[in-house]
Formats: sequence, C-alpha cells, structure tokens
Amino acid sequence: MGLRRQGRELALQLLFQVEMTRDPAAEVVRRFWSSQRHARAAEEFAEALAFGTLENLQIIDQRIAGATENWRLERMAVVDRNVLRMAIFELLFHEQTPPAVIIDEAIEVVRKYGAPESAPFINGVLDAVRRDVENAPSRP
Repeated sequence: MGLRRQGRELALQLLFQVEMTRDPAAEVVRRFWSSQRHARAAEEFAEALAFGTLENLQIIDQRIAGATENWRLERMAVVDRNVLRMAIFELLFHEQTPPAVIIDEAIEVVRKYGAPESAPFINGVLDAVRRDVENAPSRP
C-alpha cells in the first residue's frame, strides 16, 4: 500500500475517532499516535487531511448537502460521511491531486471500511461535487 493511501486510511480513522469521542482533535491525534507507528510521511499526510477536513467542515458539509438528495448528513454512516468529507477536502484544497485519483482513493478506502453499498454512493456524491467544483468560477 502506498504512503498516500495509508495516510488516507489513517486520516479516516482519526476523523472517525474525533466524531465518535467528541474529544478535541489534537488529543485524539496524540492518543492515536501513542498507540501505533507508521511511516512519518503517511502520518503527516493523515494529519494534514484530518485537520484540514475539520477546519473546513462547514464548507465541506454544505458541499455534501448540495450533492445529496434525501440524505441528511446525520443519517449517513459515520464511515461514509467521513470518507466524503476527507475526499471533498482534497477536491477543494489539494488541486495538485487529480480529481479522478481522489475519487478512486475514496472508493477504495470505503470498500475497506464501509458497507458493500457505500462505494456506489460515495462515487455518485463525489462525482457530483467534482462536476460542481470544475464548473465553479473559483474554489471552494
């Protein structure tokens, strides 16, 4: 597994723990790294994704709401919601990563951690957000 995929998986785990425990992100990150070690590049990427996602949560959640019909955020599975958030953060703020790569990576991560029906759902939402971002005059 590549370092960026590993970083995305670790970021998902961090976001999941922040949401489930409602503890401050810095505390979750400290506890998380105290119990496991990974390549420093994967850890740095995971932290950048997790903190960037949390810092831009309002913008990201608005994008999700705009791309989903009949799905309130609170009704989504926690894994699906956080994979969407993380991928949308990348779509909006990591212009150097091609959107197709971001979407493919999100689908692979949700296949590993989500329900069987999660992958098509994630693909559809992210594709709608991607089209919206590409057609917008400026980001986010």
